[in-house]
Amino acid sequence: MTPSTSSETTITIDVDGTPVSGVYSRPADAAATIVVAHGAGAGMEHPFMSGFTRAMHDLGSATLRFNFPYREAKRRFPDRPPVAIATWRAALAAAAERAGGAGAGSGEPIWASGKSFGGRMASMAVADGMPVAGLIYLGYPLHPPGRPEKARDEHLPGITVPMLFLQGRNDPFAIPNEQLDKVVARIGPTATVEWIEEANHSFEVKGRKRPAAEVGASLAPRAAAFMAAHPAS
Repeated sequence: MTPSTSSETTITIDVDGTPVSGVYSRPADAAATIVVAHGAGAGMEHPFMSGFTRAMHDLGSATLRFNFPYREAKRRFPDRPPVAIATWRAALAAAAERAGGAGAGSGEPIWASGKSFGGRMASMAVADGMPVAGLIYLGYPLHPPGRPEKARDEHLPGITVPMLFLQGRNDPFAIPNEQLDKVVARIGPTATVEWIEEANHSFEVKGRKRPAAEVGASLAPRAAAFMAAHPAS
């Protein structure tokens, strides 16, 4: 798969008076929109992010990837949850406006996705009332590496929209794997985990060198299939 770039447009998103950058792309026959947030250590320009969103575009979804304010300001440490949640709400509103004002539950479905920190903040925003058609996690940071007792899962069982956890078997944020399996089982039938064998937190596989853009793009078919299987009600 060689994702396209020609349809991408750089936009500015206002987050309570603070501008952040975004990249929007829309195929002519878009069936849905997916909004994607970056992880804690890299911004929306990372090849993993662009590879994933460009592949999603080529599979029929409008996409919006965006920066959190700390990344826009070139700060090292991630924003606190209230700021991250406000950013998510602003990004979702920007996507809905470009989808003709459609939102979850009416018209074009709008999904939220994110790499690690970005996905976790999306889930917290949805638990706080942000309306989406569903959530797709690109490596959920269930706990700090080596600290499974510090699970970040309290809010997840309260989320009722479809959720797909794409997770590497060798991801230190999800070892032991059984812990995430139990979280998904506790959430119920709306949640699914798909394990990527031998993959780490960045979905890299030891001994198999691939460009980060290709790694990100390789997850798009799984995400697109899940979205197609869970159309907005």
